[in-house]
Amino acid sequence: MVFFELFTHNPTIIKVAPGAALFSENEDGHMMYVLTAGTAEVIVNNRVVESLEHGSIVGEMGIVSPGPRSASVVAVTACEFVEVDEKRFQFLVQQTPFFATQVMRVMAERLRKVNQLVAPLEDI
Repeated sequence: MVFFELFTHNPTIIKVAPGAALFSENEDGHMMYVLTAGTAEVIVNNRVVESLEHGSIVGEMGIVSPGPRSASVVAVTACEFVEVDEKRFQFLVQQTPFFATQVMRVMAERLRKVNQLVAPLEDI
């Protein structure tokens, strides 16, 4: 089963116009999303840190640990996202171990990318 196919049953679809934000940095986050159509960018401190395409997930930190968003997601082209609430997330984690592993991989890869953007401190 392809990762995004896990979200095909009774999805809540969020449509985002080009240039509009799915969500913004520092907003309260408690939903995760899967991009099913279009392209978007992840922006941290006004800097594009990742380009998203079909099958990409975003907002995973907000579903695992609700709180302020650490990034903004802005549509480059017309986008459609499937909304994943906590109930659906918990179901997918319990029923599909592959799903949980993929979410953890995405989080780890994003952490590595952001770590590379942080300049090392000079030894004093």
